[in-house]
Amino acid sequence: MSIANLRRDYLGKPLLEEEAGLDPFALFERWFADAREKEPDPVAMTLATATPDGRPNARIVLLKGFDARGFVFYTNYGSRKARELDETGRAALLFFWSSHERQVRIEGTVQKVSADESDAYFSQRPLDSRISVYASRQSEAVESRQALDALFAEAASRFADGQVPRPAWWGGYRVTPEAFEFWQGRVGRLHDRLRYERGAGGWNRTRLAP
Repeated sequence: MSIANLRRDYLGKPLLEEEAGLDPFALFERWFADAREKEPDPVAMTLATATPDGRPNARIVLLKGFDARGFVFYTNYGSRKARELDETGRAALLFFWSSHERQVRIEGTVQKVSADESDAYFSQRPLDSRISVYASRQSEAVESRQALDALFAEAASRFADGQVPRPAWWGGYRVTPEAFEFWQGRVGRLHDRLRYERGAGGWNRTRLAP
């Protein structure tokens, strides 16, 4: 099937050094604020991991917080993604905000967040979402949808009082950036790309060819 007729041009605003600044976290915060105004799900991000022998794996997860320490998401610690994060200690994130024709790529190291931080987030999840953590052993084989629903019903019965504690095998990870790349779509495929790499004295910024 030909998809040549689906080609589109990009009409984004310029991403210039004098406007981008030298702090990638500050630029991310500005772009994220823009994305929140137009994107249906601005917190959706691709999380890329790899096995120790270099086999890549990627999936969409949801950003649950960010600050100068890094970018946080939550998962089952027994999942495939968690095993690969624990084995390599590294990950990459990708945000794509089509409404602004922008991408942000982040590469860095990964650590589990504190138990207190995971507890605080877990307590804010809707009741069904807390119960489902007990019903789903993420990435493991399950016999059928009916079997999964039965596991959820069993967990819901166990926590009928609504008091659902966070299990030790579920919690957060924080990606601490070593590099950012900000991509702005431009006319004629002459896209703007600014890469920031962490150095001994701060962040080093470089313009990359599109």
